[in-house]
Parts: sequence; C-alpha cells; structure tokens
Amino acid sequence: MSHEDFPTENPAVVTCGLPYANGDLHIGHLRTYVGGDIYSRALKRLGQETAFVSGSDMHGTPVAVNAAKEGVTPEEFALRHHEKYEETFPKFEVEFDNYGHTHDETNTELTKQLVRDLEEAGYVYEKEIPVAYDPEADQWLPDRYVEGTCPYCGEHARGDECDEGCGRHLEPGEIEDPVSTLTGNAAEYRERSHRFFEVSELQDYLGEFIDRLEGTSNAQNQPREWIEGELQDWCITRDMDWGIDYPGESESDLVLYVWVDAPIEYIASTKQYTDRVGADVFDWEEAWKESGDIVHIIGRDIIQHHTVFWPAMLHATGHVEPRAVMASGFITLNGKGFSTSRNRAVWADEYLEEGFDPALIRYYLATNGGFQQDVDFSWEKFRDRVNNELVGTVGNFLYRSMLFAYREYEGTPEADLSDEVRERIETAIEEFEAGVNDYSVREVGNSVVRLAQFGNEYIQRNEPWKLDDGAEKAQVIRDCVQVAKAVAVLLEPLAPGKAEQLWNDLNEDDDVHAAGVEAALDAPAASFGEPSELFEKIEEERVEELNEKLESRVAAATAADETETDEAADGSSEDVSDEHEPLLEGRIGFEEFQELDLRVAEILDAEGIDGADKLAKLTVDIGVEERQIVAGIKQLHDLDELPGKKVVVVANLEKAELFGVESNGMVLAAGEQADLLTTHGDAEPGTRVR
Repeated sequence: MSHEDFPTENPAVVTCGLPYANGDLHIGHLRTYVGGDIYSRALKRLGQETAFVSGSDMHGTPVAVNAAKEGVTPEEFALRHHEKYEETFPKFEVEFDNYGHTHDETNTELTKQLVRDLEEAGYVYEKEIPVAYDPEADQWLPDRYVEGTCPYCGEHARGDECDEGCGRHLEPGEIEDPVSTLTGNAAEYRERSHRFFEVSELQDYLGEFIDRLEGTSNAQNQPREWIEGELQDWCITRDMDWGIDYPGESESDLVLYVWVDAPIEYIASTKQYTDRVGADVFDWEEAWKESGDIVHIIGRDIIQHHTVFWPAMLHATGHVEPRAVMASGFITLNGKGFSTSRNRAVWADEYLEEGFDPALIRYYLATNGGFQQDVDFSWEKFRDRVNNELVGTVGNFLYRSMLFAYREYEGTPEADLSDEVRERIETAIEEFEAGVNDYSVREVGNSVVRLAQFGNEYIQRNEPWKLDDGAEKAQVIRDCVQVAKAVAVLLEPLAPGKAEQLWNDLNEDDDVHAAGVEAALDAPAASFGEPSELFEKIEEERVEELNEKLESRVAAATAADETETDEAADGSSEDVSDEHEPLLEGRIGFEEFQELDLRVAEILDAEGIDGADKLAKLTVDIGVEERQIVAGIKQLHDLDELPGKKVVVVANLEKAELFGVESNGMVLAAGEQADLLTTHGDAEPGTRVR
C-alpha cells in the first residue's frame, strides 16, 4: 500500500459494502454502488490498475428469520435475492469486475483459512459467556433473535447493534432486559462457550492505522471513540445453523459471525476475478498480501466494522490494510426516511420501469452533496437537476456545438486547438484527478459539468454564427469539438452509456471505456454525422404523476399497517389561550416521529453572520461529529455565553444555505424569545432524544 497520489504502481481494489440478501433494492441502496462504480472507473481513467469487486451478504439472522417465515431454506431465500442483485446492478451501469456471494466455496475456504491463521497467530481464545436463551422455544438467541436495552445509552437495541441509539456494536450477553423475538417472552441468560478475537491486543496498531487512513472524515473520526477507549474483544461465533461452520470438528455446532465472513468476500471476489482473467491481468495476492491500494466504499452505519474489526483481522493475518474508507451519508425521500414497510421508497425496478435512463440517477446521487453528507431525493429536485444541469448545461453545449460543426464542416474543421481551450481542458483533467485523490465522487462529476459550462460560455462569447467563413470561425468550432470530446472522456465514469453515445456521435474509432484522461486532448475525428440529443427534459406533469403514484402507494401501505386506536375526545379551540398558538391539525404516526433524529448537542462556538440581523452561526458537537448550524438567535442571546451550553438539534434535517452560510441541522427553541431547549441532566452530546 502507498499513500502517493493515484495513479500508483500498486494494484488497487475498490469494494462496495455487501448488499444484504434480504430484500429489494431502492435508490437509497444505490448510492454506495453508484459511487463505487464511478470511483473505480475514474481510477481506471487515470491509468490505475483496478479491480472493482463486491458480492451478496448471504448469512446472518435476518436471512434465517425471513426464510423461516416463507417456509424456504436460508440458502434458497438468499440466492433468490443475490440473483436479483446480479441482474439489477448492470441496469444502473454498475459493472463489477467480479460479483460473488459469501456462501460460495471461495469465500467459505478463505474465511476458514483466515480464522485458522488468527488462531495460529494467538489472537483467538475460548470463553464462557452469557447468551440469551428462549426456554419456551428451547433455542439460543443470537443477534436479531433477541432485543432489549443498550447497556451504553439506554436505547432500544437489537442483539448485535444499538441501531436506534448510539450505534455501537453489541456483543452476545451485553443487551439488557433481553426479549425473544421468536415468542415475545423474556429471555434468560445461560453460560455458553464461544470464541473471541483478541482485538484489544491490537489497540496500538489500530490507533496508528486510523491516523493514516484516507477517505471521508466520518470514517476517519467516528472510530476513534472505540479505538481510543476501552477496546473490547470480539465474539466471532454464533449459535446458528446458517453460516460458515467454525473450522474444526469440535466446534461443528457453531458458525462464524456474519461480520467475520462478510468482508473476507472482498478478498474472495478479487481472487475469483484473478481466476477468471489471469494473474497477468490482475494479481489478487499482490493486492491483498503485498502492496495493494484497498479502497472500501460503504454506508456510514458500518464504519466500525471496516475501520476496527476488519483492519485488525487483516493485520493479524498478514494482509494489506485498507488505504481508504469512503462512508456515504443516508438518502431521504421528500425529507423523510425510506420505509419499506410503508412502501415509502423509489424502488430500483420502479425507476427503470418509469423509463428513466440510469445516467440521471447516477448524476443525482453522485453530485448532490458531498459523499458523506445526507442527500434528500424528491421527484421535483430530480427534475430540476436533470433539466438545469444535464439538459441545460451539458446537453445544450454538446448538441449546439456539434450540430453547428456538422452543418458547417461535416465534422471537425482544420484548425489548431487554441491555448485557452487547451488550458481549460487541462484544468478539467486536474480537477478530475483531484476529485479522485480527495475521494470526492462529487468533484469527479462536477469537473465534467464545469467543463461543459465553460463550453457554453465560450461558444456564446465567440458567436461563430456571426463570423464569416474563415480561420477565426474554424478555430472556434475546432475548440468546441475538442471540448465535446473532453466531456465524453471525463463523463464516462459518471454516465458510461451517455459517454459512449457521445463518443459514437463524434465518430471516434476506439473505446471510450478504455480511454485515459489524456485522450481528452487527442485530436477529434475529422468527420462525423448529425449528433443526437444526449438528455431529455422532464416535464412538470411527469413529476406530478410520479408523486401521485408515490403518495397513493404510501397511503395504501400505511392504511394496511395501522392498528385501530381509541378515538380521542373532541376538544374546543376556546380552551386554547390567546397567547399560545393553536395546535396543528392532524396527527402523525409514531414511526414518522421516530424519523426525526433529535440529538443532544454542545455549542462549541457562536458568532453572528455579517449582514444578517437575526442569524448566528453555531458550531456544535453532536457526539459523532461537529456540525455548523445557522440559527435565528443573534438578537435574543448573548453569543459569547453560548459555548458550553447543551441544546437539542434536529440532526437529519436537509441542509440549507442562509446568507451564503451552510446550515447542517436545526437548533430547537421555544417561543418568540427563542428559549433554547436543553436537558435537565448532563446528557452527553450525541444522545438521542425520544
């Protein structure tokens, strides 16, 4: 592994977090896979030897639970979803070099070997621990078979993770007040022998590792809480039938924890790629055992696994550690979380059935905010981004310039490329390269849009339609065609199908998917035909139709899911004093309330915003990160006294820009005097409010 700028001499492996073989894909799921595909393609454009791999996560309790509900085997259940994912990803132009799954022979054998290597290195020990047990079902209760209270933050949690509170990984026996999800009865703890990975012995290594880890800041900062604290050893076995058996006859009644074999699929999938294409094309052993540059692209909910447990396993067994981890933010829908139970989602199949090109959603997911930021999707925002940027900027420049070149010259006029345009294309290439080395999918995409924007400005400024036939006119059109070719080269990672369409319109002979960034400055073809329009405008009526379908679907699912409640007694508006605002009409369900992520935050800094009478810029600590929030409290509070004060914030509010200052959240306050909501006790920053 190196920390030199890409491209390096080392083989690179780009991976995406394994999709769990447990349900259908929606566009929220697609963010990391689209991001991974764009990033791997961009690396290849720079000349980096790269393998892009992933696979389906087949094991674990959710698969076993849902398979039992359907009356099928876990393997049959998981394979059905795996095959669906294999079909779906290419439809969104996500093209893995290899896509496997965790139950195949390659991953099974590699996993057992790696665990044996851990044992031989002295990092595995056996210990009696309390494990939840359901006496009525006469069954041990691993992971999702048990729920209870998180011992760290007091929130409701499932057996292996505090998914509604602090987000910690939970070991067997840690959850308090355990309840069996099989029967709904209280569970009891019984002693049981399990195997542990002695992660605590690698604490010094992990502290050094996290200091040199590259990628997004959330992946670099969030794990420090665990690494720099009292690092716990990790139970790597479970009382289940479904999974990879612990190696060795004496442990045949235990399987390996799903988070042992899941990341090993990254290695297994790379090996399968080498087995298919040959080590002379890509050598998996060089990548994973010698000098690879490993980049993991994941959702932020699995940062801990990829920055604590996984690098510890790799280091202890002599494998290459990750160079970078890119952790994405979440996707919301119209400001609310996706809800599969309420059918509040834009499903992957639905998007395609509506006739939209994959390039549009790839562009939206890649460039609508930084990779680690939360992104809200709505059909209105989707239409605006497509119409204003893809149609209005990129498509407009390409069509008008190439159509003019075709009509006037039947292709590229004979003229030298101007210094101005050459330098601007070189700048776009530098921006593209910087995006790759800054792990910014957004900048990779924006470099193309900015180049097309320059093209629009250039042709508008020079007005070739007003020039007489001659050298000046030919020069302008030659420049424009060169910019169009450069757009095709740099567009390929973002929208490979559209880049190929543009490449063909330019009558280029070679393969745009194999073209390096240097091809952006190669001379265009001398002749080409009438160009096609790359993108189509989305009409407002289409958005209204899509919103109606979504609302109807959510309403139907909600009505089917709701339970009957006692009807509340009628109230009178006369009971409300004039000094208070009347209560809002309508009620929201508990599930909708849970989608508000209210957190305790500590104000670290507060300052007024120049030119704004009421607005202040606050820097707050919400536990896992620091945020900047704009609040209308400038005239109502002494800003110098606010640092150190605890407040309550809405952490999952869509970002906004006020007076040119980004606001990432909302501070809650009551009344006209902005009485800041705080806590009675000493709740730590990041504590969730319920």
